[in-house]
Amino acid sequence: LEQYAPLDPPAQKMIELAQQKLNLSARGYHRVLRVARTIADLHQSPDIQSQHLSEALSYRGQQQI
Repeated sequence: LEQYAPLDPPAQKMIELAQQKLNLSARGYHRVLRVARTIADLHQSPDIQSQHLSEALSYRGQQQI
């Protein structure tokens, strides 16, 4: 996934911090990266930027039961 979803340096720091603060499992980490890659694709960005990652993380709290 890291090959197809490269992160810019600020986004790399953000995902590391989010992984610690939100206690993301490996599965949750990859889910966030996949959503962020989709958002970056919609913006036609070759890399995942911090705004793409923050949007993907914001959707994480909106899970339905």
